[in-house]
Formats: sequence, C-alpha cells, structure tokens
Amino acid sequence: MAVATTLAVSLIGLRGHVVEVQAHLTASVPGFSLVGLPDAALAESRDRVRAAVTSSGLAWPVRKITVNLSPAALRKQGSGYDLAIAVAVLAGAGQLPASGLERVVHLGELGLDGRVHPVRGVLPAVAAAVEAGYERVVVASADVDEARLVPGARVVGAASLAEVVALHGGDVSIVQTVEPVRRTRSGGFVREPGDLADVVGQSDARRALEIAAAGGHHLFLVGAPGSGKTMMASRLPGILPDLTEAEAVEVTAVHSVVGSFDPAGGLIRRPPYEDPHHTATVAAVVGGGSGIPRPGAATRAHRGVLFLDEAAEFQPRVLETLRQPLEQGEIMVHRSGGTARYPARFQMVLAANPCPCGLAIGKGLACTCTPTMRRRYLGRLSGPLLDRVDLQVDVLPVDPVERASGPGEPTAAVARRVLAAREAARQRLRGTGWTTNTEVSGAWLRERVTPGGKIDQIVATALSSGRLSLRGVDRVLRVAWTMADLGGLDSPGTDEVSEAIALRGGPRG
Repeated sequence: MAVATTLAVSLIGLRGHVVEVQAHLTASVPGFSLVGLPDAALAESRDRVRAAVTSSGLAWPVRKITVNLSPAALRKQGSGYDLAIAVAVLAGAGQLPASGLERVVHLGELGLDGRVHPVRGVLPAVAAAVEAGYERVVVASADVDEARLVPGARVVGAASLAEVVALHGGDVSIVQTVEPVRRTRSGGFVREPGDLADVVGQSDARRALEIAAAGGHHLFLVGAPGSGKTMMASRLPGILPDLTEAEAVEVTAVHSVVGSFDPAGGLIRRPPYEDPHHTATVAAVVGGGSGIPRPGAATRAHRGVLFLDEAAEFQPRVLETLRQPLEQGEIMVHRSGGTARYPARFQMVLAANPCPCGLAIGKGLACTCTPTMRRRYLGRLSGPLLDRVDLQVDVLPVDPVERASGPGEPTAAVARRVLAAREAARQRLRGTGWTTNTEVSGAWLRERVTPGGKIDQIVATALSSGRLSLRGVDRVLRVAWTMADLGGLDSPGTDEVSEAIALRGGPRG
C-alpha cells in the first residue's frame, strides 16, 4: 500500500480553496476511482490521466488506485486537477519522490499526448495558494505569465507531464521537447472607446457624462434615435481614470476566470466595458449556468461600465436582478450545484427611446404613439430600478446651430478634470474605506448638511413633493459632492444641490 499527496485549487466564484489530492495505491483488482464530489469534466480525468501517463513513456501502475480530493464535502469542477492527479498517482507508484509534493500546487489539464494545457482562473487560484502558505506552483507553460503576476509565488511552467516528472526528480528516460499548448481566449476583444470630440453638441448630456465619470454615478439617457446616446455611453470608459493596483488585481482575476484575459500585457489597468444585447438572459447578465455558477456581464464590468442599450427592450426580470448589485457591489448566485459570490461594482448606463417610435422627446409633436403606449414603453423600467440611477437626462436632437459649432472637447481634456475630481474625493475620503462619492454612506452625507439650512430646505421641498425618495436624497447629495469636486469647491452649495435634483428629474423623475 502507498499513499502520496499533492495540491490543487478549487475556485468557487473568485475565492480559491486549496485541495489535497491524495492517491492511494494497493495490490488488488486494478481499477481507478475518483472521489470527493467531482463534476463530469473532472470525473473524465481518469481517462485523460491514464492516456497522458502512457504517452509520456511512463508505466501505468497496475493496481487499485483511489484518488481523493479533500475536503470531500467541497464540490469540485473542471479539468484543472489533471496534473495534480497524475503527479499523486505516479508518486504513489514510486515513479517520482513523494517527499515535498504535499507543499506543491499543480494546476493544469492533460491532453492524451501528455501535454499540459492551460486552464482558466490561474491568477485567483495561485493567489489563494500563496495566501494559504503554498508558494511553489507548477502550471502549464501558457499560464506562467499569469501565475507570476501573484507576488510571492514561485512558479514553474511545464509543457508536458514528462517535464513535470523530471522536475520532481522522477525517472524519465527521454523527455522530448514538445510544442507548448497555446492559450486561447474566449471572452471577446478589447474595444477602443473613441473620442468625445466626435460627439456634436449635446452639452447637457456631456455634462452628465462627466459628472457620472467623476463620481462613479449611474446614468440614464433618453432620447430620439440618432441623437448620440450610444456614442456617448461608449466613450465613458475613455474618460475614466486608470484602475488602482488593488482594483486591477480584482478585475484581472475576474477576466482570468472568464477566460478573456491575455497576460502578455500584465494586469488589466483600464476600466472594462460591457454592452450585452437586449435579448440577454438573466444568466448572461448576472451569472449562472449549471453546476457552480459562472460570472455574467455585470461581473465582467466590475470597476468599469455596464451599458444597457435599448434598456426598455430588456426583459424586466433581467433589469430587476441588477437592483441588488447596484446597492451592494456584488452578486450572490445560488444554484443546486453551489453558491458563488462575484464582485459587481460597476457604473450602469441605460439608454432608451422615449416611446416605441422614439420621437416623444421635447414637445413630442412628431410622435405617433398614444399616451398609453408611451407609459407602457418606459414603464418597463421600474421605479425602484430608476430610483437607483443618479442622473437621468433627456438627449434632444442636435439643432443646426450646435451642428455648426464643430467638435466638442476631446476625451483627454475631460479625462483630466475627471481625474482631478477623483483625486479630490479620494483625499477627502481617506481613511473611510471609500474612494468615490457614489460609495459614501447616507449617514456621512447627512452629517454634513446643516439642519434647517438652505440645502436642507431644498432637499426637504423635493422630498415632500414626491420628487425624491429617501434614497434619492442621498443620491442627490452624492452627485452634489461630485459637482463640487469638479468645480474645485470644498463642499457643495445650493447651486450644486439644485442642479443635482434637476439632473435626477428626467423623464421618470
């Protein structure tokens, strides 16, 4: 009887759990059992591992083999355990020294020819291993750059199982040089945000876009077709500042799990941008799927922008599921196969026509829709959802005077003001755990409003008239602080609060 142990990592959401891979070999009827709550892909590793071992010129042990993935109560999924299983089995068979393997993490899928394939989620997996005190990590050659982004990790890459056996001192007669398996990305492409100078006119909407960027506020643009809603929303990421080091690690970990991360350029430093089609399902937007849930567009937009074009065409159920992450900045997806927690602190931008024909803007004289049709159309966006949107702006058609005025300010000029406002907010909020005005609690805001003062009176009037809810009051104050930061003021005044209420009083205000 022989027992050998090495390590792998199980990812539940973005949280990694170190898993002991124990191989028990005994003289009995030959067989291979895998226990410890493996899913279908992991259960198939028995065939992959056996073929990879024999293809590498190694002898497959003709014994009763039992591989346990501990803790056994933790559900495991994916093919990333193949390499650890193969190493544990070979160590138990005496084909490589078992001593020290219990401190080494192995992450990789095996091909039938013995090559080591890259897997998703290497960055958070290696980070979890290092946090647990295991610094030695063996990964596929294609995953080395990503794994080395984790400080403190001692990473070794291998193109084949034979290389891994030789690395651990095993007896491999010939280690052939094989072509490493290349990484394939499955998550779309990097899109250039474009320049704000391309937007003609629309001074009010551009002002709202700048405020949204400076404070991290959510934005709702309503206007006729062709008025520039989509163009402005797609340019929002360009005026946002670079991610901080901690934010870059979070975002990169998300895209590592998704499989859309290219480690050649290091950590993701720019805010991501996601614009799902209005036919997207709940699982596509907030995450889901069979087994352990996968991240959706809201998580992929973490620390960036989630743009919902033609918002009124989305299924109401999809929109309502966004209410919780808008408040809490994270998504909890519960399934029978497990529960996953994903970060989702994004800026939501909604764009919609005012009615089915799209012409009920301004005086709406050209609109052919009935009043009932108009109410039903925007009525698909519920009051509780829009109450969480700080800025709601009408985007009117560009008139000839604006069109003749030429291009507006470029992205670079607006981005400088946004960065200065963000820095002002960061300095003011130092030590609170918040970095942008949209994260500030209502209690902090209300403490800075003088009872009975002018600001308090303006807010109380809007509240008593039904124009604002209690949640809306807090959001108005947050926007007012952002305006003060953009204007270089120490605190907002009555002008900022009045403008914030006006910007919130859009078509659904």
